[in-house]
Formats: sequence, C-alpha cells, structure tokens
Amino acid sequence: MKIATYNVNGVNGRLPVLLRWLQEERPDVVCLQELKAPQDRFPVATIQALGYGAIWHGQKSWNGVAILVRDGEPHEIRRGLPGDPDDRHSRYVEAAVKGMVIACLYLPNGNPAPGPKFDYKLAWFERLTRHAESLLAHKVPVVIAGDFNVMPTELDVYAPERWLDDALFRPEVREAYARLVGQGWTDALRERHPGERVYTFWKYFRNAFARDAGLRIDHLLLSPDLAPRLKAAGVDRQVRGWEKTSDHAPVWIELGLR
Repeated sequence: MKIATYNVNGVNGRLPVLLRWLQEERPDVVCLQELKAPQDRFPVATIQALGYGAIWHGQKSWNGVAILVRDGEPHEIRRGLPGDPDDRHSRYVEAAVKGMVIACLYLPNGNPAPGPKFDYKLAWFERLTRHAESLLAHKVPVVIAGDFNVMPTELDVYAPERWLDDALFRPEVREAYARLVGQGWTDALRERHPGERVYTFWKYFRNAFARDAGLRIDHLLLSPDLAPRLKAAGVDRQVRGWEKTSDHAPVWIELGLR
C-alpha cells in the first residue's frame, strides 16, 4: 500500500498538477493540506473521476485538509482536533481506511515568533500530542501524515544557522515534535533515509529548488504496529519542478502486508 501526503498550496489553482501526479503515481491513500477552498469548492467530481473517494474539511482562502482513497471511500472519524472547541481552523481530519486510521493534519506555521501565532502553534501541538496518545491507546494501526511545519533536526534544513529564530525551527517546536515521536511513533522518511538530507519543501524565490535549498517539514508517522511493515519512503521531487506547482513535493511511504 502506498500512502502519500502533499501540501497542494491551493487545490483548485494547482488542480492540473494534482491530477497529473495522481495519474502518474496512483497512490492508494493521499492526505492533502492547504486546500485554500471552502467546503463547497472542493473539486470532488474531478477527483472521483480518477477513481478516488474523498472526505475534506475546507476553509475559504486558508488551511483545509482532505483524505483521498483510490478505489474506496474514507470513513470519517472526526474533523477538527479535539481540545479547543473555539478553534475554527480547518487543520485536521481523520478517517478509517482499509483497516487503519489515517490522520491528516496541517500544523500552524507559528510565525512571527514569539507572539500569539507561535503560542497557538505550541498549544495546537500539545493538543495533537494528547490526541496521538489516545490513538495509540486504541491499539489500532495509525498513520499521522501532513505538513507539520517543523524541521526536527539540523539535517532537515539546508542552512540551520539562518532558521534559529523561525517558528519552524525554534527549540520549543523541535522539542514538541520529539515528545510526540517519543510516544512510540516512527518518522517514516527519516527511518528509511537516516543521515541523508531529504527535503520536502523549497521556497519559490531565490532559486531555492534549483539550489536544493530546502526543508523537511512534511512527515508521516507510523504507530508501532505499522512500523515493521514499512518497506520504502521517498519524495516525488520531480513534481516540485512542474509548471505552476506547489512549493511542497509529495512525500510517500510503501507498507507491506505484514
């Protein structure tokens, strides 16, 4: 089974890129972030025409997450991360898919830091950590996938010294990620590529992609019962080079049967 996560940076504006990638790679499950579309503007008919069932949690102009399943339907468990009933951001959706739980997230950016946006990011991270612990307690296979907006280590950023005060690399955020993974989750891309510089995001300016001045901020975390099934993980870098593409590239894993 191939599971992917992809921050599309506008599902309607980048729809030709998304459709081309889906047709070429045919992932079984896809988590999308930054739809930037209200609920009624998600291109569900076009995606269904490619053979994908979908659930989505939209929001006008900002945020938005979705789960796609090839030749099947995701069965929604929840939309919205628990722990703050006043949080209206569309950043989390969770579904039962082919015998496992798939959680798709778009964690807050948090800049500028320090400040209210950074405080919101840390609070959101804490809510995620509590919910992730409850998912593990159910003893079912779980994948948490999405744009975490965090570079966990210096290996995950092209020039660490330039990012020390950024909300994606501040110690508080890296420590929050470490606490989350420390519950027993496996960072799949890092597990398969230890010691390598593997990036998932390149800014649009200063020729960042051509220079490979990237960041690794898109992650797939596997629960302990799924980790032994991890066979491969990678980044579809070529998609970042396509015309009118997202500043992220799709990240994927392949799971064996057992």
